[in-house]
Amino acid sequence: QVQLVESGGGLVQAGDSLGLSCAASGRTFSRNAMYWIRQAPQKEREFVAAISWSGGSTYYADSVKGRFTISRDNAKNTVNLQMNSLKVEDTAVYYCAADSGSFRPVVIRTTGYDYWGQGTQVTVSS
Repeated sequence: QVQLVESGGGLVQAGDSLGLSCAASGRTFSRNAMYWIRQAPQKEREFVAAISWSGGSTYYADSVKGRFTISRDNAKNTVNLQMNSLKVEDTAVYYCAADSGSFRPVVIRTTGYDYWGQGTQVTVSS
């Protein structure tokens, strides 16, 4: 079992940077692929980024490539999302999510995750 809690959201201006953090608890964290998913009001959920269980592979949505960086620190049981050059369209609730099971590969999608955090609001103004 993995429990996730996001933090770091807030209100920023376009062009600013913001770092999100997801604190995980559970014995299997170091062997779980981790994901960041976001959802804006009246819009469908959108995949943002993912990182393999080892941290050796990362994946990004085309809309955030070159601006966002996902990382993990298994020793601290955290996964982070560094967001640079933020745009108004990045405004959304950002969720940390995980698959259950050890050593499962990253699979890009917006549903079907076994674990979800409560979400943290990111608002970008022009």
